Order: sequence, then C-alpha cells, then structure tokens
Amino acid sequence: MHDSRETFVNHAFVAGYPVKHSRSPLIHGYWLDKLGIPGSYRAHEVTPEAFADFMKAVKSGESGYCGGNVTIPHKEAAFALADRPDELSRELGAVNTLWREGGMVHATNTDGRGFTANLDERAPGWDRCDTAIILGAGGASRAVIQAVRDRGIKTIHVLNRTVGRAQELADRFGPRVHAQPLEALPEVMSGAGLFINTTSLGMDGASVPDIDFTPMASGAVVTDIVYIPLKTPILHQAEIQGLRIVDGLGMLLHQAAPGFAKWFGRQPVVDAALRQRIIDDMERRQ
Repeated sequence: MHDSRETFVNHAFVAGYPVKHSRSPLIHGYWLDKLGIPGSYRAHEVTPEAFADFMKAVKSGESGYCGGNVTIPHKEAAFALADRPDELSRELGAVNTLWREGGMVHATNTDGRGFTANLDERAPGWDRCDTAIILGAGGASRAVIQAVRDRGIKTIHVLNRTVGRAQELADRFGPRVHAQPLEALPEVMSGAGLFINTTSLGMDGASVPDIDFTPMASGAVVTDIVYIPLKTPILHQAEIQGLRIVDGLGMLLHQAAPGFAKWFGRQPVVDAALRQRIIDDMERRQ
C-alpha cells in the first residue's frame, strides 16, 4: 500500500486566546524534527468571536490544516462545532484535539490520557489505591476526574470552595464522585492514595495554605497539573512530608502525542530530551 506520508506535507495548529504562552509548537516541532517528517505546527491567536469562522475554514480545507489543538477559551466551542466528537469528549463537553477526515472535523480530548500517562511514567502503581482527592472543580478538573474514574479508582472526592460546582461534576461523572467543601480536606485525606491539584494554587510560585498529607496511605502520590514552577508549593510540601510527587509537565507532553499521531501518521515518544527542551524554555521565559 502506498504510504501518503512520504508524499504529502501535513500542517497542524494550536488555536487559543491568548496563545503566545503555548509550548505546543516546541513539542510538535521537536517530534517533526526527530522523526524527519515534512510538516508544520503553528500557533494561531483566535478570538472567541472569530472561532466559528476559523473552524469553518478547517472543516472546508481552506485553512490548509489537517487538524490541530484548541486551548483556552475554545475547548467547549470546538466541541459544539465539531462534526464528530467522540464518546469521551461528549461526556466532558470539551475537546482539545481536532482532525479532518472524510470532509468532517472529528474531535477528542486527550487531557485525561496525558494525565494518566504522566502518572504511569513517573509513579507506576498509582492506580492501585481506592481513594483519590481532587482539589478544584473548574474546567481543568473534568478530564482528570474522568480519567481517574476510568482507571478504576473507587472513591473520588472533589473539593471546591463552591460545593455546588463540585456537585455538578459529581452528577456528571457518576456515583463514585463525591462533592465536598474545602473544610472536609482533613477528613477525606485519611487513607487516600492520590491527591491531585487542578486549581491555580501555587502557579508561578504563589504561596498556598499548609496541607497535612501525613494521614494519606503508605505510598500515596501527590500530583499537580500546574507545571510552572515545576515543583509547585503543594508538591514541595508533600515531598517534605515524605510523599511521592509527580509534577504536571508530563501531562502537557503526553496529551500532545495522540494528536501528533493523527496528523502526521507516526507515534511520537515523550523522552528526556523533549522534557528538558520545555524546561529550558520555561527557564528562559522566567
């Protein structure tokens, strides 16, 4: 069978507003170079008002793109405008990865896969616990809740300042998910095997309240989807208290891989050199 990858050049994008902070072009550019694939991956700043027209151009082929990523604030709009969102993204109501196929725009959400792949790589066995705690009930928590639930964690406590928002997620993701106020943290921490911060707490090194992780189960893992700084204040606290920690950078790297495979026809590898490339860029920007 003829392999079209040898003949045609594919182009992909990331669309957001703003988008200049995105490191996706660095990630995909690394893989394109490493695998010797002719193609490109470009950032597009698209306002919410212009996003429907952008999607129309992608669908028609007028944009010249075979697919791409969408980031804040377009994930829900992209879901609504895609022709074929998959089952996973229909439950989430948001997508981050698009591709053209058969004259239609297909869509999925790879954030959850990126989250679990990062834990699989850096804390193998994390999913053998029974109870997880998820701090935050914003948009970033949805894919994490879904992914943790789908890996078989029996009890998932979602803590949020506004309990009503946490309850909306419990209603969406089923009976294993329990909405809790922030004040319930000491109670639910007892015996838990996984703690996940999905809020902006500690972003850019901002201070966070003291958290006592010692009631957690032996071998428990604490992770943070924030990756600037790489070791957030929450991770620093957990490490001092003797827990295994996993930073959020791997989630960013691993969520990118399924899209690359769709657009460019090769499965990329998240390796140490790619991770270091992003860390170097973070340090330059700081």
